[in-house]
Formats: sequence, C-alpha cells, structure tokens
Amino acid sequence: MSLATVQTRAKLGIDAPAVFVEVHLSNGLPAFHIVGLPETAVKESKDRVRSAIINSHFEFPARRITINLAPAELPKEGSRFDLAIAIGILAASGQIPEPQLHQYEFIGELALSGKLRAVEAVLPSALGCADANKQLIISTANATEASLVESLTVLAADHLLEVSAHLHQRQRLPEHSSIIKQSEYQGPQLGEVIGQQHAKRALELAAAGGHHLLLYGPPGAGKTMLASRLTGLLPPLTSDEALQVAAIYSVAGKGLRENIWRRPFRSPHHSASAAAMVGGGTNPRPGEISLAHHGVLFLDELPEFQRPVLEVLREPLESGEILLSRAASQARYPANFQLVAAMNPCPCGYLGSPSCICSPDQVTRYRNRLSGPMLDRIDLQVQVNQISNNELFAQPPTVTGNSNQQIQQRVYSARQRQLSRQGAANSLLNSQQITQLCPLTASQKNLMDQAIQQFSLSTRGYYRVLRIARTIADLADAKTPKLEHYQEALSYRVKTN
Repeated sequence: MSLATVQTRAKLGIDAPAVFVEVHLSNGLPAFHIVGLPETAVKESKDRVRSAIINSHFEFPARRITINLAPAELPKEGSRFDLAIAIGILAASGQIPEPQLHQYEFIGELALSGKLRAVEAVLPSALGCADANKQLIISTANATEASLVESLTVLAADHLLEVSAHLHQRQRLPEHSSIIKQSEYQGPQLGEVIGQQHAKRALELAAAGGHHLLLYGPPGAGKTMLASRLTGLLPPLTSDEALQVAAIYSVAGKGLRENIWRRPFRSPHHSASAAAMVGGGTNPRPGEISLAHHGVLFLDELPEFQRPVLEVLREPLESGEILLSRAASQARYPANFQLVAAMNPCPCGYLGSPSCICSPDQVTRYRNRLSGPMLDRIDLQVQVNQISNNELFAQPPTVTGNSNQQIQQRVYSARQRQLSRQGAANSLLNSQQITQLCPLTASQKNLMDQAIQQFSLSTRGYYRVLRIARTIADLADAKTPKLEHYQEALSYRVKTN
C-alpha cells in the first residue's frame, strides 16, 4: 500500500489538537516533501527520519514521498512528529502492518540511530489521547509524565525497532504506570515567625478564601518569611488541579515538578519583564502568572517592579486567565493564582524613624509606582510592624503557636463550606453572590457607610471587604457574617498611598 495515515498531536498552548500524518509514496524522482504549515524543526525531520530508518535496518523508499500534516491551517512546531512520520513511511512502504495503526497515537523525536528522545508538552497530548480513547506510544523518558493520566494506556519505547516489533506483534511494549504518592508538607512552619499575630491571621484568611495579600512594613519585619509559608497552609491540589498545573509546566518545558500535589510558589525578581510575567514569544509560552496557576505568585519589593509589568496583572487578577495573541496564532493559558506582595513604606524602608533618609517627594514617587486600580484588586492589605525586643528575646527557639497542620485543617474546613455552598472560593464570588451571602443589618450598614468614607473605598473595595468578612465567618463556622467579622475585615485595609 502506498498510502498510510498515522495519528499524533500538535502543541497549541495547553491544548494538544489532533494531527493526522498522511504519507503518500508515488512514482517519480526520489524526493521528500512535508506540507501542512511546518516550521523549521518539522522540516528538518526529513533528515532525522531518513537516517533513523536506515540505521534501524529498514529500507528507505527511493520514491517520491509526500507528507501532509493535517489540518493544514494548524501551525506545526518541534520535533514531536518524527516518530509518526517514520511509522507512516514504514507503513506506506509495507514494512510494518498498517490496519492497526488507528489504535495508537505516536509522539517522539528520533535520533539518527533510531533511538527515541523526549519532547516537551507531553501531558496535554496524553490528556487528548485519553479523551480520544487511544493508546499512546512514546519515549521512555516521557512515559512517567504521560502516565499521570490514569485512564491512558502508555506504551514506552527506547528505539524505533521496539515500536516496529510491537506493531508486528512480535514483542509487546510494556505498559508504563506511574504512582506518585502525596507526601506531607515538609517546608517552613508559620510558627517559626516571631510575633506578627495580625499578619499570621491575614495569611490564614488568604489561604481560606483564596484572597490576594499585600504585606506592608519596614525591612526585616518578616514579610518574606510570612509569604513563603502560605503554600504550607493551602489545601493540597486535587487530581484535576494537579494535572492542570503539571500540563502548564510540561508546555513550559520544565518537566514534572518535585511534588505535583503541592501548590506552586513562584517568586520572580523585580527585574522581570512583562513578557516573562504573562508569557510571550513568537510561539507563546506560559509566564510566571500561569506557572503560579492554583498556587502563589509572590512579588517582593513590589514598587521596584516596572509599572507596565504590574499593570498587565490587572486583567488576570480578575479573569483568572491570559490570552496571548500573535499574528499567526493565539494561546490561552490559565492564570488563577493568589498574589502575595511585599513592599516597604519608603525607598529606605524606615519611614517615621530617625534613620529614614527619604524626602517627602521621594516617598510620594515611590508609592505612586503602584496604581490605585492595582492596589484596589488586593483584598488584604496588612501592616507588618517591626517586632519588639521583648518578643525577640522571649521567643524560645522551638516552633510555637498553631502548627501548619492545625491551620491547614481550619483552612480546609472553611474551603469545604465555600465549595458546598457556592462551588468556588470566596475570592471568586461576584457582586450579586456576595450580596446574597452577606445580608447587612442596620448596624453593619452603618459601619460600612463610615468605612467607605474613612477609607475612600471604591465599589470594588467594598465588595472585597464583604468577601473577607464572609471568609472570617466561614472560619468561625457562622451562617452569616457578624458585626465583629466586618470590623476585622476592615482592619486589613491599610492606606499605602
């Protein structure tokens, strides 16, 4: 038979659309053409495939070979199509059986010797293959990642000859299974932070309701220590969430995370560009906000970030996703992250103390690097003061206060109440939902009316206070927020401008 079709998958953001590799052998002068919008790495597969077939002791057809990668309008990039092209040529030339190829999808790069090499973005392809009810033949180096999809049969191979032997039913490829157990959190404990009870409470609220958090205070007060401990308070990722995060890291070329069940924590340097933050490139890749999906994005020294970099975060903070548009394609990446930021009150950090060297103009310019709309999107804005000498000297060397496990249990219980009530964390509630869940009494309306005037709360800020009060009530297992819950919620709105 001179025509064969082999199934594989392309890479398009975190999606993996199906691609059909159609191989046709025809009479004429020997030639090798690939059509279907291939980029440079795909065009170069001609030489890799030819050498791999010859060095695997197959016959390379001395005929006119036309490879069509369908659908033709979908851009094809990378070396992931090598194996499918080689299998298509061997099937079209009658060297391997063609009828059973419809059961499988093939992904892998070929070395000149015929050895299979790993490729990027395998997990989205594995998810698509499982949805299509196919079996996936892939490099052994990618098998552990692909086998995270429990419903998928993953067949791992090291060489083109092994794939041929499997298709000839002479020697079956082994099914690869991966068991990655969930391990207990072994990171830093919140109790290691001396004092700062108000900030610790804010950290627990941020974890319970998925709220964004700003820590505001002098250097050395513990802002970075507090922020680095938030992931230890958050509930572990669910199976679906873990797969989503793993798929993003796979597309970014970072492979499997050390603990796929732990929520990601990303802390980019303040010199990061807007493209590094939201993603970009000719073929758009995920940025820091997508790598922090279902986890924490920590921005230390917040005013030191370029203002355009911070402004591009405004839409993802509201929508939970980012759409990267290029002339040739678009890529949509999820970006449902918790923002935790830290900043000093002035450039030197010691505003109000005799050691402060900043002029009023310097302080104003420093704070004006943050726009009002950006700050308005941060639910919890907490002042972190320098601890007293008594607290410092009286603190024993052991961990004190509530353990991470105790706080995590309270956070988990509050999250479960939110999921059973509205199916989402409190931070994701819209204005209509939060109004229904937080009916204000006369005294509560009076309190909020005074707060709106005193704190100059915008409409968005008002609803964010209600969301925080709802989270406080959930931690207290209260049906509706009480007056003291609203009072506490208002204590987490500081004036940073």
